[in-house]
Parts: sequence; structure tokens; C-alpha cells
Amino acid sequence: MELHLQDGNRVCIIGGGPAGSMAALHLLAMSQEMGLSLEVLVFEPRNFTRPGPIGCNHCAGILSSRLQRGLKSLGLSVPDDVIQAEIQAYALHLGDEILRVEQPNPEKRILSVFRGAGPRLILSSPTSSLDGFLLSEACARGAQLVPHRVRKVQKDVRPVVQTAREEYIADLIVLATGVNSRAPLGPAFDYSPPRTDIMAQDEIPLPNGWSTQEVSVYFRQPPGLIFGALTPKGEYLNVSLLGKGMTVEATYDFYVAQGLKKVFSSIPESLCGCNPRIVVNRARRYYGDRWVAVGDAAATRLYKDGIGSAFLTSKTAMQTALHRGISGQDFRRGYAPYCQRIENDNRFGKMLFRLWNLVLNNPRLLDSWIAVARAETGYGSQSIIARILWGMFTGDEAYGQLLRLSISPPAISKLWQWVRRSR
Repeated sequence: MELHLQDGNRVCIIGGGPAGSMAALHLLAMSQEMGLSLEVLVFEPRNFTRPGPIGCNHCAGILSSRLQRGLKSLGLSVPDDVIQAEIQAYALHLGDEILRVEQPNPEKRILSVFRGAGPRLILSSPTSSLDGFLLSEACARGAQLVPHRVRKVQKDVRPVVQTAREEYIADLIVLATGVNSRAPLGPAFDYSPPRTDIMAQDEIPLPNGWSTQEVSVYFRQPPGLIFGALTPKGEYLNVSLLGKGMTVEATYDFYVAQGLKKVFSSIPESLCGCNPRIVVNRARRYYGDRWVAVGDAAATRLYKDGIGSAFLTSKTAMQTALHRGISGQDFRRGYAPYCQRIENDNRFGKMLFRLWNLVLNNPRLLDSWIAVARAETGYGSQSIIARILWGMFTGDEAYGQLLRLSISPPAISKLWQWVRRSR
């Protein structure tokens, strides 16, 4: 069945976070180039100018350079008041060693932002929000904000969006609810969300003398931890713990296990703890006739650069809708292959993190990695180990590229030389 968007058609985007706002931005830009006039409604009940959970999207808020390049293609750049820090280094705490991985390519900026207006127990005034900026830009370019929660979407000849106040008949539904909100699609859509894991997040006051341009990363402890990161954001530190059993209470165990009580002089005050879900695989069913899911609701990068994935999935989905059509078959041909590529690269990511875990648990191999990384200091983009680690923890390169680099002859040769020396 052929289905195409036409002049005057209504597109209902459910969710006004980055995936929803960027879907609107892509759709408006592409339709304008085609001379097509669309009514674009963005349904978002949250107020991103409010601190705490009411305006938050549960994210560490690291922006990769590839996302920033993508925003530039839409004529956007992250405003200075939204940027909370520019990350210049990652400090990997490896037992008694600290390995500082400097930015291999200074032209690729890594930024720290708040998705909302700051933590619940805010220390001073609300911060500027990335999500608020993107949504305001989408509205400035022609999208209409509907500040109400979507209760249900019913499948009919054309989908029907229901809020507590009104019904909206749509020609296309774009699901951009992420995975920390319930998807309101009715059973007839047969939408199956991605599988998720739980992580722990918090904000704490930035200690005196703490670097505002460096992310500190910790491993192993408490049991089940894959990695924990302390990311500077203005007058705060964001705490992100990824692993098994990482409840809000795990942050206390993390501070104790990593010896951070000495650094902070006491257990730091929790300003906004939560346990968000993170996507670990692609959704099983994420498109059909007159509907498509984007961002976390469909597919995203493993552990890192979820906002960058939201940009690219929304772009590909809207390209498909405008240039191919809005039937399930159109999305299967034009959109699904890109989501599958994300899933394939995530498999490399899992292999890469297993390799890193192997390094962490082999003292001789770990010493060699540290030695090679330090020997490469000053080589910039030619630093193999630094590039691998930087890419893993920022999401700035595809996992497949990083894995191939990890097992490339130059990398193996350098590591083997240091292993032999250590004997």
C-alpha cells in the first residue's frame, strides 16, 4: 500500500526531548526544501525550565563532536549558556594508577550539559537546558507545542492521539518517548520497546579544587560496576554508575569503595538521585503504516552518545517518510537498515568492553596499556591507546572502528613490546 505525506498533513510527535525535537527540525527543514507544508505537533508535558525530575530526561548529558556536527547541518550550535563544561581529558582510576587520556583531536569538542534545568536541590539558579533549547528551536521553525501528556494512541485508518483534553487525527505518528516513559501506543501497533538495564544517576556539589574540564572514571567497585563516571557540570558533578544492581543506594557504596570519602572529606550531599533505564538492544517492532519510533524508543548506541543516535535515527526516519513514504514497507526499506547498523555496531561495543574488562583483570596487560598510553603522550590523533579509550568513554567513534584499532598490528605490536619488557 502506497502512503505519502501531502500538503496540509498532520505529523504528531510524541515526546519533546532531543529525539522528538530533532525529528521536528529535520521534518520541517526537509519538507521546506520540497515545498511541502506540514502541520507538526510536538506533545510534551514536561517543562524543561524546571529543575529536578519534572524537567529532567535522566541522562549524563555528554555531547559528542558528531552530534555537534549534525546540529551544525541544521544551522544550530549549542549556546554558551547551555554548555556546563568542555571536556579536555578523562582520568581513568586504575587501582593505584591514574591514567589521564587527553583529547586526541582538539577540533572534536566534547561538551557537558544539563538536559533539564539542574538538580532538584538546586544550589543557586536554574541552568539552561539542552532539551529546552532544541524544543524552542523546533517551535521557532514551525512546530507547535502541545503541552499535554498523550494518554493513548489508537490505530485506525489514520492514528488518533488522545490527551485528557482533546483528540488529534494524525497522518503520521513519530514515537519519541524514550524508555523512561510509557509508550502510549495501543496494542494494535504491536510496538515492542528495547530491552533496558538500570543505572544510577545523581548530582552532587562540585568539590573545591576539582577539575572542571576532566571526567573521572572508576571501575570494578562496588561489585557489578562496569564503570562509574564523575562529570563536571558547572557547580555540580554528575554521578553515573553503570552495571548490575546499581540502585540509587549504590552511590554511597561507590564513594566508599573508590575512597572518595577522603576526596570529598565526607559523603557528598545527594541533590537529585534517580535510576534511569538505558537501552541495551534494538526494539523488536518500531515502525508500521503511518508510525515510526526514533531515538531510544527504537535503537541507540550502547552506553554512549544516545543524543547523537537520536539525531541520526530521527534524521533517517524523516528522510524515509518524505522521500519514500510512510508505510511500514517504506520504513522497513529506508529506516530499518540504519537501526540494524546501530545494533551491529553495538555488538562490537560489547566485544570492546569485554576486551577492556580483560585488560583490567590482567595486571601485566593493564600495565602495558598504561605504559603505551603514556609513551604516546603528545602524539595527538596518532595516539592509538588514547584514541581507543577516548572513543569508548565519549562515544565519539564507532565501536567497530575502535575494535579494529584495538586488534590492529600497530596496537598489538606496541602492547607486546611492553609486555616483554615487563617480564
